[in-house]
Amino acid sequence: MPPDEPLELLRAWWDEEQVPLVVATATPDGRPSARAVVLEGLDERGLAFWSNAESPKGRQLAANPRAALVLLWDGRQARAEGRVERVSDEENERHWRARQGKRQLVAFRQSEPVAGRDELERLLDHVRDDPPRPGFWVGYRVVPDLYDFWIADADFVHDRFRYLRDGGGWACARLQP
Repeated sequence: MPPDEPLELLRAWWDEEQVPLVVATATPDGRPSARAVVLEGLDERGLAFWSNAESPKGRQLAANPRAALVLLWDGRQARAEGRVERVSDEENERHWRARQGKRQLVAFRQSEPVAGRDELERLLDHVRDDPPRPGFWVGYRVVPDLYDFWIADADFVHDRFRYLRDGGGWACARLQP
């Protein structure tokens, strides 16, 4: 049987291998969108990533603050769904200072069109080193109310466990493959 707390299982898998986090959002009219981001926070408060609030992802989260997340390992999958909240200004500043060089610079024009790699490099050369954090660079935390873990089986009798938030704890159920 899996652990009582879903975070315990997710942390164990994450500690074995850090994989990209796929974030799915939706527009106000329900059009879905998914993309990979870097999971940069994983604790009892939820799963955190940073992005440009003015990007399509940021606008979607402002209009519809719910998201679905997927982490994929070889033969395993973890999903989470929940409400999205912005992290504190203090966390945003700490995160920004930890980013170095081009990791800071790419934040300024995230998701905007660029003619080619050469133009991108030229744009990055014109941004000063160690710029202050722009107000649109924010962290988002998904506060899950559901976790779903899937472990592949060669005969397709996959192991699945779903955790649903139940008051202050979690209710866990084994699911059919």
